[in-house]
Amino acid sequence: MISTAEFRNGMTIEMDGTLFNIVYFQHVKPGKGGAFVRTKLKNLRTGTVLEKTFRAGEKVELAILDKRRMQFLYREGEHFTFMDMESYEQIALPVDDVGNAASYLKEGEIAEIALYEGSPVSVEPPLSVELEVVDTPPGVKGDTASGGTKPATLETGAVVQVPLFVETGTVIRVDSRTGKYVERVR
Repeated sequence: MISTAEFRNGMTIEMDGTLFNIVYFQHVKPGKGGAFVRTKLKNLRTGTVLEKTFRAGEKVELAILDKRRMQFLYREGEHFTFMDMESYEQIALPVDDVGNAASYLKEGEIAEIALYEGSPVSVEPPLSVELEVVDTPPGVKGDTASGGTKPATLETGAVVQVPLFVETGTVIRVDSRTGKYVERVR
């Protein structure tokens, strides 16, 4: 158990049998009444973010996660297969457990998988990934009415907004946290 005074961004807590990651917290001491802690918590299972207020000094359960580097081997139907880089054990995770990371994982990529009591709870892809553009409309010279970007479908199926000069077959770097174009690689 930890007190709300010990909250830190990135910490994982357990409430009502569900794991939450602390995205943001703020200690508030109003002029009248007791102090409280305002937080934004990300559900590790569903990925939804909720706002919750705790009384100052309230105790919550700290969840200890075991984070392991695993290599994404392949996708078979609705399962992603990963291999532990230390023990070489393989695990298959359903698409729902992989979540948003599925859009940025290609075979051979290293991901960080968080385990809680032996079962996987989240998959974090590398911060930036290099992916090939498999489909994008041609950019029309001088067309800046759309803000200078166009949609591009990547080899993993993700769709990102890219500058007009990016063509099909181009390899680009994408920030996996925001899903935004970073730069053209080749």
